[in-house]
Parts: sequence; C-alpha cells; structure tokens
Amino acid sequence: MKSLTQTSVNRLSIPLMAITLFGLMACGSDEQSLSAQSTTDTVDQLSSSDDTSATGTSGSTSGVLCEYSYSEYNSSDSVQTTSSADWACTGTTRDVVANGIPDHAVGTFPNADNPNTIAEQSVNESFTLTPVQSEDATMMGGPRGVLGIVLNGVKIDAGTGGSCDDSGENCDLGDNSGNWNIEALSQDTFSFGTDDNNAHVQPDGTYHYHGMPEGFIELKGGNSSTMTLIAWAADGFPIYARYGYSTADDASSALKSMTGSYQHVSAVSANRPSTDIYPLGTFAQDWEYVAGSGDLDECNGRFGVTPEFPEGIYHYYATDTYPFFQRCVKGEL
Repeated sequence: MKSLTQTSVNRLSIPLMAITLFGLMACGSDEQSLSAQSTTDTVDQLSSSDDTSATGTSGSTSGVLCEYSYSEYNSSDSVQTTSSADWACTGTTRDVVANGIPDHAVGTFPNADNPNTIAEQSVNESFTLTPVQSEDATMMGGPRGVLGIVLNGVKIDAGTGGSCDDSGENCDLGDNSGNWNIEALSQDTFSFGTDDNNAHVQPDGTYHYHGMPEGFIELKGGNSSTMTLIAWAADGFPIYARYGYSTADDASSALKSMTGSYQHVSAVSANRPSTDIYPLGTFAQDWEYVAGSGDLDECNGRFGVTPEFPEGIYHYYATDTYPFFQRCVKGEL
C-alpha cells in the first residue's frame, strides 16, 4: 500500500487572536452536534428522512463476523509495532479485545499540528448481539462513551475537544469550555494534524478516526460496487463505509454514495464568532439536521437491507459529508 501522508490544511489569517494550537489535541468534546439548539444527551422525537416502520424491532447479529481476528506488524514509521484485534460473540454480546494500533499505513505523528505519538491501548468493549432500534437519538462520543469500534480495534470519535469563546479571540484545540465547538474535518481554519485516514492521536497515544478510515477501507477492498461493513456501533448495529443501496429495502438497486442530512444553520446566532474569520461549518453549532436533505437520519443511519442482513437492519454509514461518522446512536443502550 502506498504511504499515507498528513493531509495539508489551508489556514486563514487570524490576527489578534490567542489560539492554542496544540492544547494536547484532546478529542471527544461535550459538543451537541444534532442541532444548534440541542442541549441534552438524549434527543427525543426528531423526525427521520428514512422509513421508521422498523422502530422497536430487534434482530440478532450473531451470525456476522463473530470470529474476526488478526495480529500483524505495522511497519509505518509512526507505528512500527503489532496491530491486533480479536472479536468474538459470547452469549449475548459481541466482544472485542484490541491494542488500538491501526492495521494500515498512517501519516506522520507527531506532526506540526498534532504533538502526540501513537501508543498501544487497552481496548475492551462489549456490544449487544440483539440491538433494538429506538425512537430516541442518544448522544455519544467523548465522555459519553465510545461511538463505535472499527474492526481493526481503532475507536471512532468524531467530535473534538476544541472550542472558541463568543468573541472568537480565544480558541483552544484542547479545551471544550468555549461555547463554539470546533469541527475537525468540515473547516479549514484550524488543523488538528489529521492524516489521510481522517485520524489523529490523543495525548495518551490513542489513534482514532474522525471520519472515513480510508486505509482500512482499502484493506477491506471497499469500492463503489459493494457495501463494506467496517465497524460496530455502541448500540450493536453495524457501520458501513460510504456506499449503500439507492433504495433502502432493495438489494438489486444500484449502489450510491450516502449523504448525511445536515446543512448549515439557516439562522446564524448573533453571539457566533465572525463568519468572515470562521466560515460556516467551522463549529458543530453551524450544522442542523434537515430531514430529507440527504439519505440518512440524524444519526447518519437508516433501516434497510445489507449484504450481511438481507432481511433488513438499522445501520450507520461513514460519509464524505457532515457528520462523517454518527454523533449519536438510535439503538437502545
């Protein structure tokens, strides 16, 4: 595989600002990304762009990837150690034990915008084998708990720990105490030092994905002619990369690149830092869920058939459009 290099990021000129660029690059903020007005961990009664007739149903996932395991040396300059992950279905749960080391080429870490070094982690998670779709969307990520784990044992954490105050003069990529939570991928003002896998490293050495894990998808042979299961979400439902059936309940329909249903807010808050310096999309609060504007619901998911679940199941997508990975789950926890 070709070596993946750090994604270059164009910066805007930001005069007269106290911006902590390093801030230890903590991720997983308390940001509420379902809408600019979301203030609670559970978001009730949000309408969905998909058929919700399957809400409240459940089905076993025990027959899918229950014995997925590997252990291989990663020779990337920033890794140079063994990547391992072991998944197993035991009783009522799908369990993973991994060391958090990616199994694909990575960019350079530390780098100018991310001062942290990739290090082995103790990944030990259990997800239910009988997920049940709920009417409620439950916020996850950061202190709320892991959003999901990619099959290679690397965690998904789409939000960041960076924020700005109302004036925009004080921004810190490692402090989420400001009112405006900085996005990692939908803006060019700040660089979080992500590589071509849309991933970077937390202060404790955790390599994690903010968006499409391109290197892993390539390893799995993901392309426009197939749906590719890449991860399991915290609620036990599967996560697919990019492509899904154009008609959710028809496996004979053409595959298409799924799009999220988030748009820039229609009314910009008067308290927001200047859009001349921070264009819309810079902050989580710049996005709102607009049912029907894309293919997916507020958690970047939908109910439909997949190759692994021909009878249909609720499932999520990693997308090239915001929110990139789901920020909430629709399954009971």
